[in-house]
Amino acid sequence: MKTIFCKFLDSVDKRGRIQLEPIGEAKNIAKKPALTGWKDIITEITLDKRYTKGLDGIEDYSHVIIVYWMGQEKECHIKHHPQGRKDVPYGGIFACRCPQRPNRIAISTVRLLSRKRNSIKVQGLDILDGTPILDIKPYTPHYDRVSKANVPAWVNRLIF
Repeated sequence: MKTIFCKFLDSVDKRGRIQLEPIGEAKNIAKKPALTGWKDIITEITLDKRYTKGLDGIEDYSHVIIVYWMGQEKECHIKHHPQGRKDVPYGGIFACRCPQRPNRIAISTVRLLSRKRNSIKVQGLDILDGTPILDIKPYTPHYDRVSKANVPAWVNRLIF
């Protein structure tokens, strides 16, 4: 059994503040935030070359989970109407997937199209061009799929 080690990019200071460093960057045609139109967008995620071997085997998966930092988000909400819609309940930010969060961290599960060296191409990632990538995880049904999940009825009124 062999292991190739790397160094942690994250750290915690004496006050408990966490610092993260991106492992790569997203490139696509999306320059401004939008509610819809993401399903057909192709995004290339290029990792720092030192993480190339970390992608070995990823092409055996159909989907991946991208963890990224929404640094262009300008507002932080604790409660709001999701997507600014008055026809959905006024609720807490942690009860929706909206980007106006205290920590601008996001995750999306998307189709993996290809891998070439230190980059992958994915489809349907709701991410702006130049967004820092924090992590990539393979979609694994044993961990990620939830059967008989419940969501509020208003979620079906949102635009995706």
